[in-house]
Amino acid sequence: MQIFPAIDLRGGQVVRLYQGDYDQETVYGADPRAQARAFLEAGAQCLHVVDLDGARDGTMANFDSIAAIAKQGGLYIEVGGGIRTEERVRQYLDLGVGRCILGTAAVKDFAFTARMAQTYGDRIAVGVDARDGYVAVNGWKELSQEKGVDFCRRLRDAGVKTVIYTDISRDGAGRGTNLELYRELVQIEGLDITASGGVGSLEELRRLKDMGVRAAILGKALYDGRLDLRTVLREVEAC
Repeated sequence: MQIFPAIDLRGGQVVRLYQGDYDQETVYGADPRAQARAFLEAGAQCLHVVDLDGARDGTMANFDSIAAIAKQGGLYIEVGGGIRTEERVRQYLDLGVGRCILGTAAVKDFAFTARMAQTYGDRIAVGVDARDGYVAVNGWKELSQEKGVDFCRRLRDAGVKTVIYTDISRDGAGRGTNLELYRELVQIEGLDITASGGVGSLEELRRLKDMGVRAAILGKALYDGRLDLRTVLREVEAC
């Protein structure tokens, strides 16, 4: 199972939000490049980066920070947040980013998502963020009318290979991840599932790996010290 430590960016700073609430923000650092370097030095091979400003308003407020991280090299980087046009996909891929994550665009313009999946293959992933089982968009502020699991099946049928699924109620809450949900998602044949939101222990990671989850994103549990990245990589990723 791949491990993706996470860097969420807002105003150029490394932050974490509580359940996606922009009014409940904790700042963990002012230098995203230094944070990426720290993850690399701990042994990480992959990095998950989200432009929270972009997710909310579609801007590219943190593009320079992401470019600086990519320029350092050494990490396979996936980026999400505000990627709603092919031009933006190309801008990130041209930086050396390994994969772009579509979120709001995947829900609001499904034809665009299918076209990007067909054009760029596994360099496109879709972030499915759900609250109470329904897909949320625009920085988690709005709920759609579609159930998350059903949406994942549609994405698979459209050619999407990787879904990063977040149960918003668990994100940043320190309550653990939704294991039953991921047990259901891994049954969707032909789709690689990345677990995101609430992962906070080695035992959870082992259980996710055993059920067939392809990757996991670690955020707050790393920043508050509940998980040590070196230990996680040694105990979970390498076995």
